[in-house]
Amino acid sequence: MLEIKQHSASGATAPKARTGAVPTEGVTIAEAARRTGVSAHTLRYYERAGLVISPVDRTSGGRRRYREPDLKWIVICTKLRATGMPIRGIRRYAELVAAGPGNEAERLALMEAHRADVLAKLAETQENLKMIDHKIEKYRGSMAAGDAGELWAPVSPP
Repeated sequence: MLEIKQHSASGATAPKARTGAVPTEGVTIAEAARRTGVSAHTLRYYERAGLVISPVDRTSGGRRRYREPDLKWIVICTKLRATGMPIRGIRRYAELVAAGPGNEAERLALMEAHRADVLAKLAETQENLKMIDHKIEKYRGSMAAGDAGELWAPVSPP
């Protein structure tokens, strides 16, 4: 069963949404979008950009039908993208996965390099958060002391 996390506009993670089993005949693009949390446009883009590991099935009328492995792969792609992996990196990873066994060392190297990038970004974000926390503490202290008017603010030239 596919599980995904829904994100609010504020970026907060909502509880995991269970989507139920994917029928053997697959789901429509609209349902795939709902289940993965991305738009139908994004799903089509992932196909065009070479980010999928196998062609998405089609009905006799040409409509896309997404199966469980497709949905799981899309969730992986969105998580890689959300953590800053460039499209070319996701495409390369998809190519390696689609090629099958024998390239696991290259896949591992790709994931380790991306992990190092994510950790560096996290460290930078944590440093930035420290500055924000410091400013909040400063404002709260000044407001409590009644001297908030003395906080630094750009001054207009006379």
